Amino acid sequence: MSAVLQDREAVDDLFGLGFLTTGHNAVLVGPNGVGKTMILKNVAHQAVVRGHTVRFSTASDMLADLAAQESSAALARRLRRYTVPALLCIGEVGYLSYDSRYADLLFEVLTRRYDAQKPLLLSTNKAFADWGQVFPHAACVVTLVDRLVHRAEVIEIEAESYRFKEAKELSATRSKQRRSKKH
Repeated sequence: MSAVLQDREAVDDLFGLGFLTTGHNAVLVGPNGVGKTMILKNVAHQAVVRGHTVRFSTASDMLADLAAQESSAALARRLRRYTVPALLCIGEVGYLSYDSRYADLLFEVLTRRYDAQKPLLLSTNKAFADWGQVFPHAACVVTLVDRLVHRAEVIEIEAESYRFKEAKELSATRSKQRRSKKH
């Protein structure tokens, strides 16, 4: 990974799973394509291998799942899916924008985990100052971010998109192949 060295060390620390006993969150912040979601999946895998309960979901899947519940009893049951596991990993916050109902649902999940001191790992491509764009018109955004980062390590990943890098390499290879065919 071509991330900044301090970020690499912070990411490596996640694999020790110490945050599971302290109840601290970790938030990976960085541009698209730098491996934030893959890191979440790999840490989740390590937690499962070591016997912890884990739920991984993208933000859009989790919020759509919760919003689809038709009664408050069904919603309460579904919320347990995201609040009971020892570790919750939420990927891709910030890629889509959501209405205030979705912000309220995310706030509910975060609050329940916060109160139970159960950690979550979250990845986002947006700075917290821009979360108002992700959840426009939501009154709870400031409180949501405040609660998320209160007991959290925010890990900024500064790297070039792996997908973009691979696309450039593929283009260069194909261009070279076309040039060699002409000669």
